[in-house]
Amino acid sequence: MMNTRTRKSLTAAAVASALVLPLAACASGDSGGSGRPENEIHVMVYGDATNKVEQQMVDTFNKTSDVKVVLDTIPGADYQQKLQTIIDTNAAPDVFFNWGGGSIEPFVDADLLLPLDDFIAEDPQLKDAFLPAVFNSAVIDGKSYGIPMRGTQPVMLFHNKQVLADAGIEAPQTWDELLAAVETLKAQGVTPIALGGADQWPTLMWYQYAFDRVAGPELFEKALAGDTDVWDSAESHEALDKLSELIDAGAFGTNFDSVKFTDGGSPALLRSGKAAFELMGSWNYSTHYDVDPGWTDANLGYTAFPAIDGGKGDAANITGNTNNFYSVLAKTRYPDAVRDFLKLMYSDEFVEAQLAIGNLPTTTNTEQFLDQAASPEYAAFQFDLVKNAPHFQMSWDQAYPPAAGTPLKIAVQQFFSGQIDADGFIAAMKSLPASR
Repeated sequence: MMNTRTRKSLTAAAVASALVLPLAACASGDSGGSGRPENEIHVMVYGDATNKVEQQMVDTFNKTSDVKVVLDTIPGADYQQKLQTIIDTNAAPDVFFNWGGGSIEPFVDADLLLPLDDFIAEDPQLKDAFLPAVFNSAVIDGKSYGIPMRGTQPVMLFHNKQVLADAGIEAPQTWDELLAAVETLKAQGVTPIALGGADQWPTLMWYQYAFDRVAGPELFEKALAGDTDVWDSAESHEALDKLSELIDAGAFGTNFDSVKFTDGGSPALLRSGKAAFELMGSWNYSTHYDVDPGWTDANLGYTAFPAIDGGKGDAANITGNTNNFYSVLAKTRYPDAVRDFLKLMYSDEFVEAQLAIGNLPTTTNTEQFLDQAASPEYAAFQFDLVKNAPHFQMSWDQAYPPAAGTPLKIAVQQFFSGQIDADGFIAAMKSLPASR
């Protein structure tokens, strides 16, 4: 979610066989902190600006619990590989951050996760306190395997207000307006769109919206269920044509494959005025706020992704992550302590702390706290965006099982950089394993 682009084209089959890391390859052993100090549980999270809230919840829990929580923060770019490597070893955490859906299916299949239904029977609020559409993203085979632990994360188009004002343009509402803005900004010597292409997943966001706006959500849902022929449909080709149109217009500059979001590179382009737009998840607010609150309050703008005229997808549809989740290792030594820690995820303190850094929790009482957010206007915009969306598409790399993640993102990167054409991208997508 690596580095500068590879110039050697790889077939999808070669990528899949070379880079998939099956659970069977992991070392076996007791998980959930075996061999660690007594009265200690480890919670592993994706490292970013949101970690301050996770640490706050840990500190709150540790004030009254005999069993102490230790927060293990893994740099974002390394998180998934680290998790895959240790999940079935003695170094596995008791609780870990994930995206629900396909991201945890292999762990469920391997009997590594603890169903949380007994926890919920003891405290129904562990389910009832969350919006059902979000909570159900981590329900697999009728059992609950995750508790929402951050905020909902729709992807939206951010912009630098000052750059747009200097160029005499407004945030685009349609694809044609976006293309026109690209030409105006290029003439001003500004990179129109910042893109952390070296991370690959930011590039994927452009595909998710282009496909949704052109084809509607059905194309991806069919592909995920195993109907790979939809990738060769007229709608699929049209979506790829739209992306090519934007790439060929120079919207992303020339070095996007050497820029990262995870090290602050693409956000810095937006903040410095070297770029005008960035398509990013809602966490982008806290990313900027953590570095420069004053600039964020004054200059960070945001809008929904532009509509595509004639497309089948509703312009109010959104993509992104419904939330992130905490899942629990089946072999944790202290399930009661874990249960009590998870209860903090629906507490007033949690809701207020997430809103204070620009995140939007998915508890049923969130709306009553919106005026306490770091930016009430931004919180209300996000809340309405999610509330009014006819469809919320989970990020492709999280909807698919982990084995599909690397070949998917390589295909995405290679199409954007011109290493493969539309037929090559479609062939790569057809080779991805379906979600069960």
